[in-house]
Amino acid sequence: MNKKDIVLKIHEKIGFPKRETAVIVDAAFERIKQTLQNGEAVTISAFGRFDVHVRKAKKGRNLQTGDTVLIPARKVVTFKAGNVLKERINEAHRGRDPR
Repeated sequence: MNKKDIVLKIHEKIGFPKRETAVIVDAAFERIKQTLQNGEAVTISAFGRFDVHVRKAKKGRNLQTGDTVLIPARKVVTFKAGNVLKERINEAHRGRDPR
């Protein structure tokens, strides 16, 4: 699923014009990005939590040359699914082959 699919599903469910729906979805995503850029967590009830974590610098290897390189510290976004989302996913997959 991509942003276009999200806009279409909201348009079908709510009935707003697609253009207005796209503006609303863009605004929501922009607000989430700004909050994460500020280092704050984003919690969406019944869905999950986005957090910003700092990964420490570490040593790595260039596999082609074998040289040791320093991988710099960086910020990464992590997502932890909420219990409601986990339950819905598990309900959808009960009885199916786990492969």
